[in-house]
Amino acid sequence: MKLSQLLEGIAHSSLPDTDITDVTSDTRKELAPGFAFVCIKGNTFDGHDSAEEMIKRGAKVIICEKDLGLENQVIVKDTRAAYPRLCARFFGDPQKKLRLIGVTGTNGKTTITTVTKRIFDKLGIKAGLIGTVSNEIGGRVIHTERTTPEPYDLFELFGEMVSEGCEFCVMEVSSQGLEQKRLEGCWFEIGAFTNLTQDHLDVHGTMENYYNAKKILFSLSDRAIINIDDEYGRRYCKEITIPVKTLSVRGGGDFNASNIRLTAQGLEYDFSDGEVTLPVKFAMPGMFNASNSLTVAAIFDSLGFDLKKIIPLIGEIEGVRGRVEVIPTGRDFTVICDYAHTPDALVNVLSAIKECSSGTLKCLFGCGGNRDAKKRPLMAKAAADNADFLIVTSDNPRNEDPELIIKDILAGLEGTDKPYVTIPDRREAIVWAVKNAQPGDIIVLAGKGHEDYQILKGMKKIHFDEREEVAKALEQLD
Repeated sequence: MKLSQLLEGIAHSSLPDTDITDVTSDTRKELAPGFAFVCIKGNTFDGHDSAEEMIKRGAKVIICEKDLGLENQVIVKDTRAAYPRLCARFFGDPQKKLRLIGVTGTNGKTTITTVTKRIFDKLGIKAGLIGTVSNEIGGRVIHTERTTPEPYDLFELFGEMVSEGCEFCVMEVSSQGLEQKRLEGCWFEIGAFTNLTQDHLDVHGTMENYYNAKKILFSLSDRAIINIDDEYGRRYCKEITIPVKTLSVRGGGDFNASNIRLTAQGLEYDFSDGEVTLPVKFAMPGMFNASNSLTVAAIFDSLGFDLKKIIPLIGEIEGVRGRVEVIPTGRDFTVICDYAHTPDALVNVLSAIKECSSGTLKCLFGCGGNRDAKKRPLMAKAAADNADFLIVTSDNPRNEDPELIIKDILAGLEGTDKPYVTIPDRREAIVWAVKNAQPGDIIVLAGKGHEDYQILKGMKKIHFDEREEVAKALEQLD
């Protein structure tokens, strides 16, 4: 690609119109000579400091925010905003050839995007999926490292989706991805909002900052779908300027769920948009999944699909990995794996299961290291208020001592008489839970969900799949 093509509409340059072989902001990436290097200033590293080194390694042009005294520099106002646009241009602006659907919020994104993608599959419409559990292009599953990929990876994915004939892409949109401007150059046909509860305050600092980061999606969208059962959702409705459709399980939305019936196997309710009323079945339990499935219906309605065709398809979706997922045991007790790692998510999943069960509800959970420590006692309180017995363990301790994380968690149990045990090693905790299970018990493994790893001290990443750990623990019973 010619430099003039790469920079068109992004930056002005009087440099010779040389061929550009690639684009990067990563000094660790090994590239053939002829690439463009974009200097981005982060919290601990400033790419501007490596510009001269990158020239020696073959960079033909340096995109920067200040005069570095280099012959081949191009100065822009904001390199973080320019980088995704340059990546998009390098891959031929594939995002413009896809109908993009973005879903943001603290909880529910994975369920909504996955179910939406599965319905596209059932309709015979080729679509892409970008999210926390995996990325998908049609029927091809691709491993993912983060909810919203870094710009180069994101637009490369979009390019592959276009090449393979995808018409739509439904994606989870994270607050960090929005705040770090990874989605510059994207335009969403629909931006959907689920809810906002305490999470990522180690990154955003305050709930107000977190709220405003999520709000960016609506500046990149044609129209919005918003859950007005959430107080922040009601606030978005007052503040954003694009057309909004609302949803509610309490009434008063453009899309409503009523006569909700919860079971251990899922839920049923009556969907209404003011014109038609249709029965909905969804194979995932909990009131929050009424909101999630209602959001899916609202998305397809907003895209112009006939809900009389879509609603029955929602009932055919079997569930989502790591979201209220029952792990087979062949025993007289139940083990459920869920990604709940915020106080609100823990309340939602435990209360949903408790409402439909008659046995003892046990919750095994921990909290991540090097993350928002303020939510640790809140997690304990959420678990204590909604489960009968707690097994406090580790999650991803990272560079923190698991024992100290547990100490922070236990502060939330002060003043309660909820029985609990502490077992810092998560593998040992699962073994203990299985060995001590009684007939009728329901054991909820909270926090890991779809993840198949743990991050231990020294940022060591080990394979850890709770489905496998449960199977191993069951073998010890025989």
